[in-house]
Amino acid sequence: MGSILVVDDEADLVTTYERLLRRGGHRVVSTSSLREGLLMVEREPLGLVVADLRLPDGDGLELVRAAHRGPTPVPSIVVSGFVSHASRLAALAAGASAFLAKPFAASAFTSLVEQTLSGRQVGRSALPVLE
Repeated sequence: MGSILVVDDEADLVTTYERLLRRGGHRVVSTSSLREGLLMVEREPLGLVVADLRLPDGDGLELVRAAHRGPTPVPSIVVSGFVSHASRLAALAAGASAFLAKPFAASAFTSLVEQTLSGRQVGRSALPVLE
């Protein structure tokens, strides 16, 4: 399995993601910008993308779209502190596997990652949303 790409502009949160994911035995690559994230989607063998919805240089859903349209679609989790029905629908339309509202419990994050990686999702029409 490929690495997990984390794209978020909150450095403390990126550190938390990395710690939790590495503790679970995953390889992690991370960045704080959309531009660098898009380059990693093109170049890195990825197993999962975790993307903040709002990034300083653009919309995290661009990462989701890029990961989803490759020859082998990469699942993605959208994370946001700006939760609305519209943002959930936008994530679903972009191809996200799940939506996680900030702040969240570490156990909720790690559980959602494992569910997403194992394909234990109910289905795309029932986009899992954790708040």
